[in-house]
Amino acid sequence: MTHIDAGAGLDPAHPVPVPSVPPTGLTGAQVAERTARGQVNDVPVRSSRSLPEIVRANVFTRFNAIIGVLWLIMLVVAPIQDSLFGFVILANTGIGIVQEWRAKKTLDSLAVIGEVRPTVRRDGTAVEIGTSDIVLDDVLEVGPGDKVVVDGVCVEAEGLEIDESLLTGEADPVVKHPGDAVMSGSFVVAGGGAFQATRVGREAYAAQLADEASRFTLVHSELRTGISTILKYVTWMMVPTAIGLVISQLVVKQHGVKDSVARTVGGIIPMVPEGLVLLTSVAFAIGVIRLGRKQCLVQELPAIEGLARVDTVCLDKTGTLTEGGMDVTGLRLLNGYDEAYVRQVLGALGESDPRPNASLKAIIDAYRETGQWRCTESLPFSSARKYSGATFSEGGGESSTWLLGAPDVLLADDDPALAETGRLNEDGLRVLLLARAARDLDDARAAQDAHPAALVVLEQRLRPDAADTLHYFAEQNVRAKVISGDNAVSVGAVAAKLGLKGTAVDARRLPEEQEEMARELDEGTVFGRVTPQQKRDMVGALQSRGHTVAMTGDGVNDVLALKDADIGVSMGSGSEATRAVAQIVLLDNSFATLPSVVAEGRRVIGNITRVATLFLVKTVYSVLLAVLVVCWRVEYPFLPRHLTLLSTLTIGVPAFFLALAPNTERARPHFVRRVMRYAIPGGLVAGAATFVTYLLARHHYTGPGSLNAETSAATLTLFLVSMWVLAIIARPYTWWRVALVAAMGAAFLLVLVVPWLQRFFALKLVGMQMPWTAVGIAVAGSALLELSWRWVGRRFPA
Repeated sequence: MTHIDAGAGLDPAHPVPVPSVPPTGLTGAQVAERTARGQVNDVPVRSSRSLPEIVRANVFTRFNAIIGVLWLIMLVVAPIQDSLFGFVILANTGIGIVQEWRAKKTLDSLAVIGEVRPTVRRDGTAVEIGTSDIVLDDVLEVGPGDKVVVDGVCVEAEGLEIDESLLTGEADPVVKHPGDAVMSGSFVVAGGGAFQATRVGREAYAAQLADEASRFTLVHSELRTGISTILKYVTWMMVPTAIGLVISQLVVKQHGVKDSVARTVGGIIPMVPEGLVLLTSVAFAIGVIRLGRKQCLVQELPAIEGLARVDTVCLDKTGTLTEGGMDVTGLRLLNGYDEAYVRQVLGALGESDPRPNASLKAIIDAYRETGQWRCTESLPFSSARKYSGATFSEGGGESSTWLLGAPDVLLADDDPALAETGRLNEDGLRVLLLARAARDLDDARAAQDAHPAALVVLEQRLRPDAADTLHYFAEQNVRAKVISGDNAVSVGAVAAKLGLKGTAVDARRLPEEQEEMARELDEGTVFGRVTPQQKRDMVGALQSRGHTVAMTGDGVNDVLALKDADIGVSMGSGSEATRAVAQIVLLDNSFATLPSVVAEGRRVIGNITRVATLFLVKTVYSVLLAVLVVCWRVEYPFLPRHLTLLSTLTIGVPAFFLALAPNTERARPHFVRRVMRYAIPGGLVAGAATFVTYLLARHHYTGPGSLNAETSAATLTLFLVSMWVLAIIARPYTWWRVALVAAMGAAFLLVLVVPWLQRFFALKLVGMQMPWTAVGIAVAGSALLELSWRWVGRRFPA
């Protein structure tokens, strides 16, 4: 076994002795022996957190701890109806666990579909296996777009170029030769070869950066960060308020201990927006399940939210707007070359590349005449070079070197063939130039002085769903930018066929300075001849202008841009490297799935913003009531059972339905500000109206049972104002939203009129004057609430 250190592994100047395993790979017996010794690539692929982690994350929360302690106290000192809040929390936590478990199973099943399956030589045969089945000393084959999954030493190389930028930050590909180290986490950009695994499992260089692409997480999310910020402030408010309430109820009023404890707990419980985190998790989990049914793998959960915030989407033409395959539609001979000879050259070029790209596959299908030609040297295609090449022994002692690539790269600016190329590009056709090289392939200027022989005309197949998807983005004010390595005119013609207007720009003429590049990108729509590094720079330039950028692609030349974009979207048939760095993988390769992802993100963000306002209105009015009770030195007006009933009917049940409802509103930033600007006035109005009713009721009722009557009047006011908050949040109205609000009102009315429910919840309206006064105060509070929210909307726009 050969050991290498990470530093040497990344430096081709430190070659490592080639291991002694034959190029045919390990035998079955050798694989079994290494497996028995535990020398396997046993780093688990984490597509979601485990069941114990799910349970722990949903159960052991700060607010669950607070509520759990209060619940245990209430079970001891009060009737069971004052402990209902604890059972509600149990139910909510259970729902959260079940939903996340369902999302986990969806992610796990999708992750298996999209799993990288490297090619390994065993017993002289190349077979595809799972990454966890690789053993020490396995010989792995790699080609363009393949991700290196374990550390190793190169044993074969045919123009092998590996990009290690994700490890080192160095953008230039590294040419590998037998004996050079190959590091996990890098990927092949050109050529092919094989390497022998020298470090597997947790010993591999990239194991500590293990791929968490499919992990179920809410980190780096504005929504999650905003909710955490809100909860932090709520905790700060709760502590002094709760202490004051405890002192007020237990010391100042000197009531019976059990009743004082019950009312103290009743004041603390509603301050906790315990359902907000749960509903956020449930909404995201259901989003994962819905998208999973559409064969969309969300590898990082915030991607659902992120794509909903995107205002610019950068599209790679090949594989995104067009399908991967192409067809040769013509051959234009140049400089008197014989057609039969040219066809033979093209056939030989096709045979010279063991891993042809889409263009070369089309040429292979069209030209199979190779004669007795033998390839003696080859130069694989590279996105940075824009051409490939090969040297052939033609027989009879003749040898020739040929290049195949972009005409505007291989030809001089004044070459007449460029005019013919331009006319073909204007029709949306892709054109490659076949040229006879005057220099060796290993010459840095191999393309210089090449002699043109023919133009190969290729037709690209447009995705049938691309036009509708681009139209959707236009309707949603999301700007589309087509960024391609192909000729700008050809790319522009393809974009025009799909209804995307704009002048095509040759990226070679773009300024390098970021600010100037950003200005050009804002004005342009279609960009051609973009290098992989330029794609990355263009994403950065757009982001520098405050744009939230999504990048789609499927080729290895898209990896750097996908990694730097706010949201990277890869096709399922794309290279292993693109799937590894993308946050979203469209497993069915359907560009038309993107609108579903955008819509799902908007549903989640828009609805969570709505229900967060509901929860925080309750927190604000609870804190205000507690402060007023302490200042006025009166009994807290509510028992836990009253606030459990109010929370269930005005927040809990409605919030669940509203959080999962359709919502196409474009996501907007500043979540905390958007929520609090309504929650604060809403909570202040609700709390003030309720306390006014309570004080009036204290003066109105006397004698035994007066506290229950006062509580009932205050509960009526608080319910009616809270219902008006719900009615505002539920806008714009649909039949089911109206039915939802009406059903919650009917449920409360049922409690008021059914005798056993009256007794259970200790709610009974006494007389006529005070209940109608409570209604009047609620109406006035609702009118004030309506006016204040409209004023806030104008004064503090989001």
